[in-house]
Amino acid sequence: MKIIGVIPARYQSTRMPGKPLADILGKPMIWWVYREAVKCPKLADCFIATDDQRIADVCEQYGMKYVMTSADHDTPTSRIYEVTTKVDADLYLQIMGDEPLIDAAAFDLILPDTLPEDPYYVAVLTNVLEHPADVIDFSNQKIACNARREILMISRSPIPYPKGTLDFEYEKVTGIQLYSKKALEFYNATPKSLLEKAEENDMMRFVENDHKVHAILSPYKTISVDTPKDRVEVEEILTKKGYAHE
Repeated sequence: MKIIGVIPARYQSTRMPGKPLADILGKPMIWWVYREAVKCPKLADCFIATDDQRIADVCEQYGMKYVMTSADHDTPTSRIYEVTTKVDADLYLQIMGDEPLIDAAAFDLILPDTLPEDPYYVAVLTNVLEHPADVIDFSNQKIACNARREILMISRSPIPYPKGTLDFEYEKVTGIQLYSKKALEFYNATPKSLLEKAEENDMMRFVENDHKVHAILSPYKTISVDTPKDRVEVEEILTKKGYAHE
């Protein structure tokens, strides 16, 4: 079984252009993510998937492997599909490039020891939301699961609605997701689904077409850097952990 790590990284970002190259204690943000990814012994290799030469140049500078992909992708999953046409593997681990606090230990929770029986295997790590404000934040994509921890719905709205009980925890999907090659082929060949368009979450394409998406709860929390304020917060956390500006 061969598992490849893929870090999708596009330069154009509405809220924070050039985000993958944002300075975090003297190093580009994408370096912090790649640094953790290559620590995982279950990954046969790891690549940054980008469509921008500026990001490719930084990869060259820091010795990070990369794959050039089309600029036409509108989702990270679509970009990872293109990587499957260039780098062969059984499973592809998506690691979002805007989460520099990511911990390689989290990968052990989602990476299997043997190839899953389901040829369309999809899984995602989730985090419990600890603050009420995070539950109503539309950038946090909440999930509802069945008893087998298979996702029924992903929504930017708070789900489930607490009408009858508060005896549950809200969970959000994280940027660590696992796809089989066949699942990515299905994704590429299938039009966007209605709920996917409404919620802007591409994993709903699998859910709406009766393919299971396994939700795996992770205690490893991270911060998605979407604004300059997020970048400052990440730097403060890393500084407290003992990292110095280079």
